[in-house]
Amino acid sequence: MAGRYQISCINKTNRESPYECISHVGGVGGSRWKLPVSEVIARIESGADSFYVSRPLGDTVEVIVAVSRLGHKYIKTEADGDAPNNLLSLPECP
Repeated sequence: MAGRYQISCINKTNRESPYECISHVGGVGGSRWKLPVSEVIARIESGADSFYVSRPLGDTVEVIVAVSRLGHKYIKTEADGDAPNNLLSLPECP
C-alpha cells in the first residue's frame, strides 16, 4: 500500500540561490523524516509513495516528477494557479 507524505521543509545545495536544486525534502507525520530528492523521485515513479505540499488556505498540491530540457529529473508541484514556488518557499529542514 502506497504511503502519502506531506513535505514541510527542504534543503537546497545553495539556500540563497533561487536557481539551485533542492537536495532533500522532509516532513513530520508521526515522526520526522528526511529523504534525498533522488529517493523521492524513485518512490513517486514506482508508485510506492506520493508526496504533497499544503498551501496556506488549507488545500494541497501534489508533488510530481519533471524532466529538465537537459534530461535531469527533479520534483515540483503541479500547476495550481500560483507562482511555481510551493516547494522553494518551504523552510529549511533541520
